[in-house]
Amino acid sequence: MVTAAHMKTPRFWYPAATEASLLPEILSPLSYGFRAGGFLRRAFANPYHAQVPVICVGNVVAGGAGKTPTALALAHILKAQGHRPVFVTRGYGGHGWLTCVDRAIHTSRDVGDEALLLAAVAPTWVARDRIAAVRQAENHGTVIIMDDGLQNPHIASTSSLLVIDGGRGIGNGHVIPAGPLRETLQSAVQRVKAVVIIGEDKQKLAGQITEPVFHAHIMPQLAPGFPIRENFVAFAGIAYPQKFYDTARQAGLMLTDTWDFPDHHVFTDTEINELRLWAAEQGARLLTTEKDAVRLPAGFRDEPLTLPVTLGLAAPGDEQALAKLLL
Repeated sequence: MVTAAHMKTPRFWYPAATEASLLPEILSPLSYGFRAGGFLRRAFANPYHAQVPVICVGNVVAGGAGKTPTALALAHILKAQGHRPVFVTRGYGGHGWLTCVDRAIHTSRDVGDEALLLAAVAPTWVARDRIAAVRQAENHGTVIIMDDGLQNPHIASTSSLLVIDGGRGIGNGHVIPAGPLRETLQSAVQRVKAVVIIGEDKQKLAGQITEPVFHAHIMPQLAPGFPIRENFVAFAGIAYPQKFYDTARQAGLMLTDTWDFPDHHVFTDTEINELRLWAAEQGARLLTTEKDAVRLPAGFRDEPLTLPVTLGLAAPGDEQALAKLLL
Protein backbone atom coordinates (compact mmCIF):
# COMPACT_ATOMS: atom_id res chain seq x y z
CA MET A 1 0.00 0.00 0.00
CA VAL A 2 1.23 3.46 -0.87
CA THR A 3 0.52 5.70 2.08
CA ALA A 4 0.44 9.48 1.85
CA ALA A 5 -0.37 10.03 5.50
CA HIS A 6 -1.97 8.26 8.41
CA MET A 7 -4.53 9.12 11.00
CA LYS A 8 -2.56 8.89 14.24
CA THR A 9 -4.49 6.12 15.96
CA PRO A 10 -2.24 4.35 18.50
CA ARG A 11 -1.62 0.76 17.44
CA PHE A 12 -2.32 -0.55 20.93
CA TRP A 13 -5.89 0.79 20.77
CA TYR A 14 -6.73 -1.88 18.19
CA PRO A 15 -4.22 -4.67 18.82
CA ALA A 16 -4.04 -7.84 16.77
CA ALA A 17 -4.99 -11.04 18.55
CA THR A 18 -1.32 -11.95 19.01
CA GLU A 19 -0.23 -8.54 20.31
CA ALA A 20 0.08 -7.55 23.94
CA SER A 21 0.89 -4.16 25.45
CA LEU A 22 1.30 -2.76 28.93
CA LEU A 23 0.39 0.75 27.78
CA PRO A 24 -3.36 0.46 28.50
CA GLU A 25 -2.64 -0.44 32.12
CA ILE A 26 -0.02 2.29 32.44
CA LEU A 27 -2.41 4.91 31.04
CA SER A 28 -5.49 3.72 32.91
CA PRO A 29 -5.20 6.38 35.68
CA LEU A 30 -5.54 9.05 32.98
CA SER A 31 -8.56 7.22 31.62
CA TYR A 32 -10.27 7.52 35.00
CA GLY A 33 -9.71 11.27 34.81
CA PHE A 34 -11.24 11.40 31.32
CA ARG A 35 -14.26 9.42 32.53
CA ALA A 36 -14.66 11.67 35.56
CA GLY A 37 -14.62 14.75 33.34
CA GLY A 38 -17.44 13.33 31.23
CA PHE A 39 -19.46 12.46 34.32
CA LEU A 40 -19.08 15.97 35.73
CA ARG A 41 -20.07 17.60 32.42
CA ARG A 42 -23.29 15.58 32.39
CA ALA A 43 -23.97 16.12 36.10
CA PHE A 44 -23.76 19.91 35.95
CA ALA A 45 -25.23 20.52 32.50
CA ASN A 46 -28.50 22.37 31.99
CA PRO A 47 -29.63 20.81 28.71
CA TYR A 48 -31.81 22.62 26.20
CA HIS A 49 -35.16 20.94 25.46
CA ALA A 50 -36.22 21.44 21.85
CA GLN A 51 -39.83 21.92 20.75
CA VAL A 52 -39.62 18.87 18.46
CA PRO A 53 -38.15 15.39 19.07
CA VAL A 54 -34.35 15.15 18.92
CA ILE A 55 -32.71 11.87 17.91
CA CYS A 56 -28.99 11.72 18.62
CA VAL A 57 -26.92 9.40 16.41
CA GLY A 58 -23.63 8.89 18.22
CA ASN A 59 -20.74 6.56 18.82
CA VAL A 60 -18.51 5.50 21.66
CA VAL A 61 -15.07 5.50 20.02
CA ALA A 62 -12.76 8.27 18.87
CA GLY A 63 -12.93 8.22 15.09
CA GLY A 64 -15.43 6.95 12.61
CA ALA A 65 -18.05 4.32 13.30
CA GLY A 66 -20.58 5.00 10.55
CA LYS A 67 -22.65 7.75 12.19
CA THR A 68 -23.25 9.79 9.04
CA PRO A 69 -24.47 6.89 6.85
CA THR A 70 -26.71 5.88 9.75
CA ALA A 71 -28.08 9.41 10.15
CA LEU A 72 -28.78 9.58 6.40
CA ALA A 73 -30.53 6.20 6.44
CA LEU A 74 -32.62 7.29 9.44
CA ALA A 75 -33.67 10.46 7.61
CA HIS A 76 -34.88 8.41 4.65
CA ILE A 77 -36.81 6.09 6.99
CA LEU A 78 -38.49 9.03 8.74
CA LYS A 79 -39.29 10.78 5.46
CA ALA A 80 -41.04 7.65 4.23
CA GLN A 81 -43.25 7.85 7.32
CA GLY A 82 -44.24 11.45 6.66
CA HIS A 83 -41.79 13.22 8.97
CA ARG A 84 -39.72 16.25 7.98
CA PRO A 85 -36.27 15.61 9.45
CA VAL A 86 -33.68 18.34 9.97
CA PHE A 87 -30.02 17.63 10.67
CA VAL A 88 -27.85 19.32 13.28
CA THR A 89 -24.11 18.75 13.23
CA ARG A 90 -20.99 20.44 14.55
CA GLY A 91 -19.50 20.78 11.06
CA TYR A 92 -16.03 19.46 11.78
CA GLY A 93 -13.52 21.04 9.40
CA GLY A 94 -15.66 24.13 8.82
CA HIS A 95 -15.58 27.55 10.48
CA GLY A 96 -18.13 26.54 13.12
CA TRP A 97 -20.42 29.56 12.73
CA LEU A 98 -24.17 29.05 12.84
CA THR A 99 -25.06 28.19 9.25
CA CYS A 100 -27.90 26.64 7.30
CA VAL A 101 -26.02 24.61 4.73
CA ASP A 102 -26.49 25.54 1.08
CA ARG A 103 -24.69 23.09 -1.19
CA ALA A 104 -24.74 25.65 -4.01
CA ILE A 105 -22.54 28.14 -2.16
CA HIS A 106 -20.92 26.42 0.81
CA THR A 107 -17.74 24.34 0.70
CA SER A 108 -16.23 21.90 3.17
CA ARG A 109 -14.06 24.74 4.44
CA ASP A 110 -17.26 26.57 5.40
CA VAL A 111 -19.35 23.80 6.94
CA GLY A 112 -17.32 20.57 6.92
CA ASP A 113 -17.59 17.57 4.62
CA GLU A 114 -20.25 15.61 6.53
CA ALA A 115 -22.64 18.57 6.57
CA LEU A 116 -22.56 18.76 2.78
CA LEU A 117 -23.55 15.09 2.53
CA LEU A 118 -26.36 15.54 5.06
CA ALA A 119 -27.69 18.63 3.30
CA ALA A 120 -28.27 16.61 0.13
CA VAL A 121 -31.02 14.73 2.01
CA ALA A 122 -32.54 17.22 4.47
CA PRO A 123 -32.09 20.79 5.77
CA THR A 124 -28.89 20.93 7.81
CA TRP A 125 -27.80 23.38 10.49
CA VAL A 126 -24.16 23.60 11.52
CA ALA A 127 -22.63 25.23 14.59
CA ARG A 128 -20.10 24.53 17.29
CA ASP A 129 -22.83 25.86 19.60
CA ARG A 130 -25.28 22.96 19.38
CA ILE A 131 -27.99 24.84 21.28
CA ALA A 132 -27.95 27.66 18.72
CA ALA A 133 -28.21 25.14 15.88
CA VAL A 134 -31.08 23.25 17.51
CA ARG A 135 -32.97 26.50 18.18
CA GLN A 136 -32.91 27.18 14.45
CA ALA A 137 -33.53 23.61 13.29
CA GLU A 138 -36.62 23.13 15.44
CA ASN A 139 -38.41 25.75 13.32
CA HIS A 140 -37.77 23.92 10.05
CA GLY A 141 -38.90 20.34 10.58
CA THR A 142 -40.82 17.86 12.68
CA VAL A 143 -37.81 15.94 14.06
CA ILE A 144 -34.14 16.80 14.55
CA ILE A 145 -31.44 14.24 13.82
CA MET A 146 -28.23 15.20 15.62
CA ASP A 147 -25.19 13.70 13.90
CA ASP A 148 -22.82 12.92 16.80
CA GLY A 149 -23.26 14.41 20.26
CA LEU A 150 -23.86 11.36 22.44
CA GLN A 151 -21.27 12.75 24.87
CA ASN A 152 -22.62 16.33 24.57
CA PRO A 153 -24.83 17.04 27.61
CA HIS A 154 -26.14 20.41 26.45
CA ILE A 155 -28.99 19.09 24.29
CA ALA A 156 -31.77 16.94 25.77
CA SER A 157 -32.31 14.07 23.35
CA THR A 158 -35.70 12.42 23.01
CA SER A 159 -33.79 9.26 22.16
CA SER A 160 -30.28 8.24 21.19
CA LEU A 161 -28.90 5.65 18.81
CA LEU A 162 -25.44 4.18 19.33
CA VAL A 163 -23.53 3.19 16.18
CA ILE A 164 -20.72 0.62 16.31
CA ASP A 165 -18.41 -0.51 13.53
CA GLY A 166 -18.61 -4.26 13.94
CA GLY A 167 -15.21 -4.87 12.38
CA ARG A 168 -13.28 -2.64 14.79
CA GLY A 169 -15.69 -2.86 17.71
CA ILE A 170 -14.46 -1.10 20.82
CA GLY A 171 -10.79 -1.92 20.29
CA ASN A 172 -9.01 -2.87 23.50
CA GLY A 173 -12.03 -1.76 25.54
CA HIS A 174 -10.24 1.03 27.41
CA VAL A 175 -11.18 4.71 27.66
CA ILE A 176 -9.00 7.49 26.17
CA PRO A 177 -5.98 7.64 26.34
CA ALA A 178 -5.57 3.96 27.26
CA GLY A 179 -7.95 2.99 24.45
CA PRO A 180 -10.30 4.42 21.82
CA LEU A 181 -13.43 4.77 23.98
CA ARG A 182 -14.95 8.16 24.76
CA GLU A 183 -16.72 6.44 27.64
CA THR A 184 -17.34 2.84 28.61
CA LEU A 185 -19.69 0.83 26.42
CA GLN A 186 -21.92 0.14 29.44
CA SER A 187 -22.18 3.86 30.23
CA ALA A 188 -23.18 4.72 26.66
CA VAL A 189 -25.72 1.89 26.37
CA GLN A 190 -27.52 3.15 29.48
CA ARG A 191 -28.39 6.38 27.62
CA VAL A 192 -29.57 4.97 24.28
CA LYS A 193 -32.76 3.37 22.99
CA ALA A 194 -31.03 1.09 20.48
CA VAL A 195 -27.69 0.09 18.99
CA VAL A 196 -26.77 -0.35 15.33
CA ILE A 197 -23.81 -2.64 14.60
CA ILE A 198 -22.46 -2.17 11.08
CA GLY A 199 -20.86 -5.21 9.48
CA GLU A 200 -19.70 -8.38 11.17
CA ASP A 201 -19.83 -8.18 14.96
CA LYS A 202 -16.30 -9.54 15.39
CA GLN A 203 -16.11 -8.83 19.13
CA LYS A 204 -19.57 -10.31 19.77
CA LEU A 205 -20.68 -7.06 21.38
CA ALA A 206 -24.39 -7.69 20.78
CA GLY A 207 -24.34 -10.23 23.59
CA GLN A 208 -23.06 -7.57 26.01
CA ILE A 209 -25.78 -5.03 25.17
CA THR A 210 -29.11 -4.97 26.99
CA GLU A 211 -30.89 -2.56 24.60
CA PRO A 212 -32.27 -3.65 21.20
CA VAL A 213 -29.51 -4.30 18.65
CA PHE A 214 -29.99 -3.82 14.90
CA HIS A 215 -27.50 -5.24 12.42
CA ALA A 216 -26.67 -3.24 9.30
CA HIS A 217 -24.31 -3.27 6.36
CA ILE A 218 -22.81 -0.70 4.01
CA MET A 219 -23.95 -1.15 0.42
CA PRO A 220 -22.08 0.34 -2.56
CA GLN A 221 -24.25 2.15 -5.11
CA LEU A 222 -22.68 1.98 -8.56
CA ALA A 223 -24.22 4.49 -10.97
CA PRO A 224 -25.54 3.22 -14.31
CA GLY A 225 -22.68 3.02 -16.79
CA PHE A 226 -20.00 2.91 -14.07
CA PRO A 227 -16.79 1.58 -15.72
CA ILE A 228 -16.57 -1.48 -13.50
CA ARG A 229 -14.00 -3.27 -15.70
CA GLU A 230 -11.37 -0.53 -15.44
CA ASN A 231 -8.53 -0.41 -12.90
CA PHE A 232 -8.58 2.13 -10.10
CA VAL A 233 -6.22 3.88 -7.72
CA ALA A 234 -8.37 4.54 -4.65
CA PHE A 235 -7.68 7.27 -2.12
CA ALA A 236 -9.50 8.21 1.05
CA GLY A 237 -9.20 10.70 3.90
CA ILE A 238 -11.66 9.12 6.31
CA ALA A 239 -11.20 7.59 9.75
CA TYR A 240 -10.72 4.04 8.45
CA PRO A 241 -9.85 4.06 4.73
CA GLN A 242 -9.65 0.27 4.58
CA LYS A 243 -13.44 0.10 4.96
CA PHE A 244 -13.79 2.07 1.73
CA TYR A 245 -11.31 -0.12 -0.13
CA ASP A 246 -13.05 -3.27 1.08
CA THR A 247 -16.42 -1.91 -0.06
CA ALA A 248 -15.00 -1.04 -3.48
CA ARG A 249 -13.62 -4.55 -3.89
CA GLN A 250 -16.93 -6.05 -2.76
CA ALA A 251 -18.57 -4.04 -5.55
CA GLY A 252 -16.29 -5.85 -8.01
CA LEU A 253 -13.79 -3.02 -8.61
CA MET A 254 -10.11 -3.75 -9.25
CA LEU A 255 -7.86 -1.55 -7.10
CA THR A 256 -4.26 -1.44 -8.29
CA ASP A 257 -3.20 0.74 -5.38
CA THR A 258 -4.55 2.74 -2.43
CA TRP A 259 -3.50 6.00 -0.79
CA ASP A 260 -4.49 6.87 2.78
CA PHE A 261 -4.89 10.41 4.07
CA PRO A 262 -5.89 11.64 7.57
CA ASP A 263 -9.57 11.98 8.41
CA HIS A 264 -11.10 15.22 7.03
CA HIS A 265 -7.89 15.88 5.09
CA VAL A 266 -7.72 19.04 2.96
CA PHE A 267 -5.95 18.03 -0.25
CA THR A 268 -3.06 20.11 -1.60
CA ASP A 269 -2.17 20.73 -5.25
CA THR A 270 0.99 18.66 -4.77
CA GLU A 271 -0.99 15.67 -3.50
CA ILE A 272 -3.48 15.96 -6.35
CA ASN A 273 -0.68 16.00 -8.93
CA GLU A 274 0.93 12.98 -7.28
CA LEU A 275 -2.38 11.10 -7.43
CA ARG A 276 -2.84 11.99 -11.09
CA LEU A 277 0.67 10.87 -12.02
CA TRP A 278 0.47 7.64 -10.06
CA ALA A 279 -2.88 6.70 -11.59
CA ALA A 280 -1.50 7.42 -15.08
CA GLU A 281 1.51 5.18 -14.40
CA GLN A 282 -0.85 2.43 -13.27
CA GLY A 283 -3.08 2.86 -16.31
CA ALA A 284 -5.92 3.41 -13.85
CA ARG A 285 -8.58 5.94 -12.93
CA LEU A 286 -8.86 7.64 -9.57
CA LEU A 287 -11.58 6.59 -7.15
CA THR A 288 -12.58 8.20 -3.86
CA THR A 289 -15.43 8.56 -1.38
CA GLU A 290 -18.28 11.06 -1.59
CA LYS A 291 -17.01 12.55 1.66
CA ASP A 292 -13.54 13.11 0.18
CA ALA A 293 -14.92 14.44 -3.10
CA VAL A 294 -16.52 17.48 -1.45
CA ARG A 295 -13.12 18.42 0.03
CA LEU A 296 -11.33 18.42 -3.32
CA PRO A 297 -10.54 21.69 -5.11
CA ALA A 298 -13.29 22.65 -7.54
CA GLY A 299 -11.07 22.11 -10.57
CA PHE A 300 -10.31 18.52 -9.55
CA ARG A 301 -13.62 17.53 -7.99
CA ASP A 302 -15.11 15.94 -11.11
CA GLU A 303 -11.97 14.05 -12.12
CA PRO A 304 -12.03 11.09 -9.68
CA LEU A 305 -15.00 8.77 -9.75
CA THR A 306 -16.84 8.32 -6.46
CA LEU A 307 -18.39 5.26 -4.90
CA PRO A 308 -21.57 6.28 -3.07
CA VAL A 309 -22.68 4.01 -0.24
CA THR A 310 -25.88 3.56 1.72
CA LEU A 311 -26.61 1.83 4.99
CA GLY A 312 -29.13 -0.99 4.98
CA LEU A 313 -30.64 -2.73 7.98
CA ALA A 314 -30.30 -6.49 7.83
CA ALA A 315 -33.74 -7.84 8.69
CA PRO A 316 -37.17 -7.16 7.15
CA GLY A 317 -39.20 -4.80 9.30
CA ASP A 318 -36.13 -3.34 11.04
CA GLU A 319 -36.71 0.13 9.61
CA GLN A 320 -40.20 0.40 11.08
CA ALA A 321 -39.07 -1.16 14.37
CA LEU A 322 -36.18 1.26 14.72
CA ALA A 323 -38.32 4.31 13.97
CA LYS A 324 -40.90 3.18 16.50
CA LEU A 325 -38.23 2.83 19.19
CA LEU A 326 -36.73 6.26 18.54
CA LEU A 327 -39.94 8.34 18.28
